[in-house]
Amino acid sequence: MSDIEVKGYIVKRDRLYTETDEWVKIEGDIAVIGITDYAQKKLKNIIGIELPSRGTRVRAGDTIGTIESIKAVSDIYAPVSGEVIEVNERLSNEPELINHEPYEGGWMVKIKIASKDELGKLLSPEKYAEKISRD
Repeated sequence: MSDIEVKGYIVKRDRLYTETDEWVKIEGDIAVIGITDYAQKKLKNIIGIELPSRGTRVRAGDTIGTIESIKAVSDIYAPVSGEVIEVNERLSNEPELINHEPYEGGWMVKIKIASKDELGKLLSPEKYAEKISRD
């Protein structure tokens, strides 16, 4: 199952996506969340990140943090509702990991999913590829 490439951006097939350029990898009842290759390339050099604390309860669509680049500060949105059970602490000292490894070392938070029904509202890899191809 190879990745999808659109205009030089990589879209991983093993994830779901949001309209606001977050990705979600489902591992049982845990959602691992980050921003897409497309988003990190648009932001350019990422220099800072602010993430929620463990134990924070979030609802899908809530702002769960901010990401700062040399160009702008952007919000990060929760793709699913649940409880933050882990935060990628490496990013506080190495925010540039998001630029180098948006889908691996640059993950941001893990959320214990409250309702898997919400996953149906997320974009498939193909739909997300279609979205960014129009940009």
